Amino acid sequence: MELYRGALGAGADQAQEVAVAHAMLRRVSTGEAGAAVRVYRPGGGVVAFGRRDTLLPGFPDAVRAVREAGFTPVVRAPGGRAVAYTGRSLVVDHVGPDPGYLSGMEQRFTGYAELWSDVLRKHGVEAQIGAVPGEYCPGEHSVNARGEVKLVGTAQRLVRGAWLFSAVVVFDDTEVLRPLLSEVYRLLELPFDGASVGSVVDEAPGLQLDELEAEVVAAYDARYGLEPAALPEDVLARARDLVADHRVDVGR
Repeated sequence: MELYRGALGAGADQAQEVAVAHAMLRRVSTGEAGAAVRVYRPGGGVVAFGRRDTLLPGFPDAVRAVREAGFTPVVRAPGGRAVAYTGRSLVVDHVGPDPGYLSGMEQRFTGYAELWSDVLRKHGVEAQIGAVPGEYCPGEHSVNARGEVKLVGTAQRLVRGAWLFSAVVVFDDTEVLRPLLSEVYRLLELPFDGASVGSVVDEAPGLQLDELEAEVVAAYDARYGLEPAALPEDVLARARDLVADHRVDVGR
């Protein structure tokens, strides 16, 4: 399975970063390629809204609040509600073929939650699987610490012939993310408790982001066997074509 590492580069359009996952999914769904995984750190602060968020009356105001905080609003490729992250976070987008269309969805949620939990427990994090009260983008397969703060959120998107599984781990910057998410969810009129936002570095102060990324890659490699590769030009070209689906133009 091919492994793509790294963001698109300094000053990259964050909507295009998100569009890469969409392009990878399209590539697999058409039978042009097999499974692949991308691991990267965003080039700046991002709030990735779900499609359902964009339909809420408070969405334009939420977008304005995101921009005023110096973050970039985008529409994420998989499902779920709004998530926020910075360059001190890690994003993992995994795509694969799915002849059965809906087959394997629950197994992926469970399996990857266990993978993340195992990695974090090596560093003394009391990692558990399940939603914590008031968390952002709530899901029963979130990875939390002590049953109190969310550390890793996961989401999927299924299309005919392929699936996309995305995970975001918040490594640091909770002092910025908590108030921003509180304001976003308030404006969207969705339940949220800022105290539910956690980070890996809060739970394991000695851990470095480079180390965490290497361990996550090693865990995927042990499971699938990874072959490092550059992002194919056709993926980048397709992402450029899809970027409008993920860019937010309201709230200016």
